[in-house]
Amino acid sequence: MREIVLDTETTGFDPETGDRIVEIGAVELYNHMPTGNTYHQYINPERAMPQEAFEVHGLGDEFLADKPVFAKIGQAFLDFVGDAKLVIHNAAFDMKFLNAELGWINLPSLPWERAIDTLAIARQKFPGSPASLDALCRRFGIDNSSRTLHGALLDSEILAEVYLELIGGRQPDFGLSVSRSTGTGSAASEAWRPKPRPTALKPRLTEEEATAHASFVEGLGDGAVWKRFTPSR
Repeated sequence: MREIVLDTETTGFDPETGDRIVEIGAVELYNHMPTGNTYHQYINPERAMPQEAFEVHGLGDEFLADKPVFAKIGQAFLDFVGDAKLVIHNAAFDMKFLNAELGWINLPSLPWERAIDTLAIARQKFPGSPASLDALCRRFGIDNSSRTLHGALLDSEILAEVYLELIGGRQPDFGLSVSRSTGTGSAASEAWRPKPRPTALKPRLTEEEATAHASFVEGLGDGAVWKRFTPSR
């Protein structure tokens, strides 16, 4: 199962009023484990950066001036994402911006049903508790000391750790699964099960103990409940 943990930075809150994406960061997970593959891109928004947004992520006009516009990187972004599920904190915000940018350059939009909203998961799991990314880092003991400003790739890496904690840790099955090769060379997982012994263990009961037990049971007569039933096969 392939998932992409994703974050964006923008010039503001609403693409319909002219706000644009200025950074995308993404981390690939496979079967809930980081693969090491990432996507990171700064983007020229083709507009001035509002001071309020600059104070959040520190990406100014001069820094972004020589970066590619979204039209130049849109297809590469879609190629990286593929058909994976998208793990996003407050997914409605990022999906709104991504689909607006993709629509402006006539590229396919990302289906909303592919988004996994970690904000919604956290609010459901910890009702009434703070559910920001920083709050969840404190809850799970995740080091976010390097997060002095918002950054899409750093936030994606932190969110990947938070997401894995929200769903029960990196190995939900505690490693009790094995892989084997099939006839076609692909790997299939199956739950581990104990196998019967090829040779039964020798009884530790002595002949004297077995004889004494048989005499005791015989003396019970009909009081031996287990004698009333026929063992099933």
